[in-house]
Amino acid sequence: MSFKILVAEDEEITLRNILDTLLENDFEAFGTTDGAEALRKMENENFDVLITDIKMPGIDGIELLEKVKNKYLETEVIIITGFGSIGSAVEAMKKGAFDYITKPFDLDELTLRVQKIHKHKILKKDNVALRTFLGMNKNISIIAENESMKHILNTVEGINDSDFNMLLTGETGVGKSLIAKVIHFTGRRRDRPFLAINCATLTEELLISELFGHEKGAFTGAIVKKQGLVEITDTGTLFLDEISELSPNLQAKLLKVVEEGEFYRVGGTKPIKVDVRFIAATNQNVSNLISDGRFREDLYYRLNVMEIFIPPLRDRGEDIIPLSTYFLQKHLPKSNKKITGFAKEAMDILLKYSFPGNVRELENIIERAIILEKGHVITPASLPSGIRRLKIETFNAGIMSVDEVIKEYAEKVINMVGGNKTKAAKLLGMSRTSLWKILKEN
Repeated sequence: MSFKILVAEDEEITLRNILDTLLENDFEAFGTTDGAEALRKMENENFDVLITDIKMPGIDGIELLEKVKNKYLETEVIIITGFGSIGSAVEAMKKGAFDYITKPFDLDELTLRVQKIHKHKILKKDNVALRTFLGMNKNISIIAENESMKHILNTVEGINDSDFNMLLTGETGVGKSLIAKVIHFTGRRRDRPFLAINCATLTEELLISELFGHEKGAFTGAIVKKQGLVEITDTGTLFLDEISELSPNLQAKLLKVVEEGEFYRVGGTKPIKVDVRFIAATNQNVSNLISDGRFREDLYYRLNVMEIFIPPLRDRGEDIIPLSTYFLQKHLPKSNKKITGFAKEAMDILLKYSFPGNVRELENIIERAIILEKGHVITPASLPSGIRRLKIETFNAGIMSVDEVIKEYAEKVINMVGGNKTKAAKLLGMSRTSLWKILKEN
């Protein structure tokens, strides 16, 4: 976490002694002998702490404090005052100063005051991330009877000491977000924040604000300053799902963060430094998107230091039975029912089905079956009528492409629920936006 200090002190010797002490304690410290110059520096850079003498030519410490607290709320201020000016120090505290110290002072004491602010800011930043981070289930369960999935997990285990950006590819619903969590929680950043955002669910304007935050007054409705996910995730991992949906403008902004570790809030004029690991995911062929000019090649290579392809569930038949059992155990407690397993006929239907919605669709099918089942085992009657009719013959890869199969099945599900696209999207385990894109294709 970058931590920068600005010192405004008109006595050159005192200024030099303060700066040397702060630098010796591994702080980034900058100095000026003039209050007006201090304000100019703050317009161009973000400072965590301002240490200012209360008496300076031109803009004095109190006026400087007022201007800083009016414009740069996150900057904490320590006032330096003479022994006979305690009243001014009290006034400064009322105006928002974090602390004050009287001359002559011990430089070690000043360092302790700065360290106190540093710890306070770390705690505050961590708490912001924690509000999103808490409640996340770190006990991640991965069902992997299939050899390809076992290979993926072995690969993840082999890179847990690495810290590079990664790209996860595979169809919608195969479990890319789950693999992203495994990568984070088994890696060196496991004790730092893990946050995620789906790039397809928001408009460009909202997504920019969610990722990068905004300054107060940046646009209509921006009544307070807001930190974005990139800033909140500092030192942790940010998972960007459906990365291929980013606009060219957002791709350029993201590239700057990935390459240089800095960004600007919306309406901001000062760069903010961060240390974030990015894990991106897409269900698209990025090479084709690059060829079509829809995705930046430089961003692709920055994110794709290593790619992991997650196979569709139709190629992981060994996982269907254990996954079904897991989802039954997961959702059964909410139903107050005593269902012990699956009837052979029901499991045969699941094993023959091609799951265009993959693991996410299987989970939705099992959850729905629990609600509908009246007996002690899941029977075919509790499964969606669509998959009982369709079985596998509809999904002959020699006749239809995967995209065509997904679109046809989505249309059948929509018809099955009377044209309700919101309900259909929920059954398919995807957002309404993603469903709309599937229907628009071909």
